[in-house]
Amino acid sequence: MSFSPAWLALREPADHAARSVSLLDALRQHFAGRERISVVDLGSGAGSNLRGTFAALPGIQAWRLVDYDPALLAAARQRLAAWADTAAEDGDRLVLRKEGRELTVTFHQADLTGDLDQVLPADADLVTAAALFDLVSPAWIDGFVAVLARRRLPLYTVLTYDGTEHWDPPHPADAAMLAAFHAHQGSDKGFGPAAGPQAAALMASAFASAGYAVTRAPSPWQLGPDFAALALELVTGFAGAVRETGRVDAATIAGWLAARRAGVTCHVGHEDLFAVPR
Repeated sequence: MSFSPAWLALREPADHAARSVSLLDALRQHFAGRERISVVDLGSGAGSNLRGTFAALPGIQAWRLVDYDPALLAAARQRLAAWADTAAEDGDRLVLRKEGRELTVTFHQADLTGDLDQVLPADADLVTAAALFDLVSPAWIDGFVAVLARRRLPLYTVLTYDGTEHWDPPHPADAAMLAAFHAHQGSDKGFGPAAGPQAAALMASAFASAGYAVTRAPSPWQLGPDFAALALELVTGFAGAVRETGRVDAATIAGWLAARRAGVTCHVGHEDLFAVPR
């Protein structure tokens, strides 16, 4: 499953604002004292997770950005070069300096439904991801955790959807719309029937069973007037997903969408998770 660069750019400020500060601090403390780190970012999109995470990591960083969509990897290369204090090409690598840190970034097109061991280089120190695991299946999560556990690799992941949404002002169709949206969340996104809002709990359980220490923290979107454009895109996409399920009649969807387009603030629940081998 892929997303447009425009959508990812629109949501990036809200994603960064939502991150759990306590889990970022835990990540920083875990790697404190190290000079360098090798990171693999799965489902990297246009590089937002790197931009949101780099400041908590050691001063010399090697990032391997992995995504199925080559257009998103191209967007990541362009946006990272524009974001950095300095940027230089070194063959296929992008060498960046940002706020006193040196980042070497490589870009890899890969299908994450395949052999994950082939995606993770031998020198990886950390695996990261953002807004990924609610899209994959419970079986995929189990396999993924098994791969990381064999290699004793930690995972830092953010913005896994937890199923909670609160809209203001409320609307009579909110409950029916949310139930239908959750049904859509459980559909196959390319990895088998998706874990949806159960993903964070499934991951926590699997990592704990594999001997990891697991910390979870809320990271909700709080979309007020500053994020009006994102909220508008969100409700439009939400209504489209509900329409695909056939669980809510067209008139109800249209009425809900018209009310939401008139102006809305909302809370959309997510979780961050940091899993470390004991």
